[in-house]
Amino acid sequence: MVFPAECYQQSFTVSYDYPVYFTRDLFDPHNDLLADVIDRLNEHRFHRLKVFLDAGVSEATPELAQKIEQYTELWSNCLKMEGPVEIVPGGEKIKNGWDLVKPIMTQIAEGHLCRQSFVLAIGGGSVLDTVGLAASLVHRGLRLIRIPTTVLAQDDAGVGVKNGVNEYGMKNFAGTFAPPFAVLIDYQFLQTLPAKYWFGGIAEAFKVAIIKDREFFDYLCRHAAELKKKDEAAIETTIRRCAILHLEHIGTSGDPFEFGTARPLDFGHWSAHRLESLSGYELGHGQAVSIGIAIDSFYASQIGLITSEECDVILNGLKKTGLPIWSDLLELTRPDGKLEILQGLDDFQEHLGGQLNVTMPNGIGRKIEIHEMDRDIVEQAIVYLKDHSKRLQ
Repeated sequence: MVFPAECYQQSFTVSYDYPVYFTRDLFDPHNDLLADVIDRLNEHRFHRLKVFLDAGVSEATPELAQKIEQYTELWSNCLKMEGPVEIVPGGEKIKNGWDLVKPIMTQIAEGHLCRQSFVLAIGGGSVLDTVGLAASLVHRGLRLIRIPTTVLAQDDAGVGVKNGVNEYGMKNFAGTFAPPFAVLIDYQFLQTLPAKYWFGGIAEAFKVAIIKDREFFDYLCRHAAELKKKDEAAIETTIRRCAILHLEHIGTSGDPFEFGTARPLDFGHWSAHRLESLSGYELGHGQAVSIGIAIDSFYASQIGLITSEECDVILNGLKKTGLPIWSDLLELTRPDGKLEILQGLDDFQEHLGGQLNVTMPNGIGRKIEIHEMDRDIVEQAIVYLKDHSKRLQ
């Protein structure tokens, strides 16, 4: 029997572009950057906006909400805030499940924002992810301006095209691909940043340098002591270079929305996401990524992709910067005696659609994809890292 079928093949291309600015004192009343960015399409009309502020940032800079309101009042000829600045929880608390997404959507709805209105998300990566997800769902997408306030958000999470929350025990289970309207990186926020959120972002710099830029990796190792001491010049160079490497990958990889199975920017992440989950998200994302980098670097050395000496250079660089390469969570076992961390490989494989695809360094500054991992070598890595973590520099 013949079953006739007629097909019309639909095809179209959508172009995305968004600026990423590196600046200081964004809300200084004489700094016109924000107002100019909001009108970057030269629409020359009145712009309405809703502002969501990370509670941790608000606590560290209690005058900020009023400063934002004063800024919009000064620019009232073109900007109008719909309601006061909304303070939202920071850290993983805001993105653990859907509970806080709907209230954000409700506040947007009560402001009667339309698709040409703006949502400003100010905070760490978790706040940007959650507010961004809410904004992408209202009217199928409002204009989102991200203002990242942590090193991790400024050099990685805040410059990409993803939003998401954790659900069903998995990191970023629910989310969208929705490029921002603009990203405004204000280094001034780093002055009040707790140590956890300072060092976490440096791990992402190591991640992208190890697989993409040997010169940048060497810079991180040379300046490890300055980064640990929170040197402004060193961290600003690190943030800018790391962010640009991420942006270049998104713009040139040919797969910005991750339709394929390769995830180069997830180097070190299969175990990092599992560690975060095992810790109840008490372990910071950057700290978990640092440990994940350590595991995969050891693995790469054991299968001949990098030398043992290069592996130790990576581990020592992480340690000298103040990043961990070990957690007691690595030794957690199931009732059958298998390591809990290995579930991360199964979760990662499921996330990729059934085929394991793990990015590894192929020499420092280059990458290669592998499709299987020997779990015995992962266990060897855990033994090695426990010992290495105790060594003095």
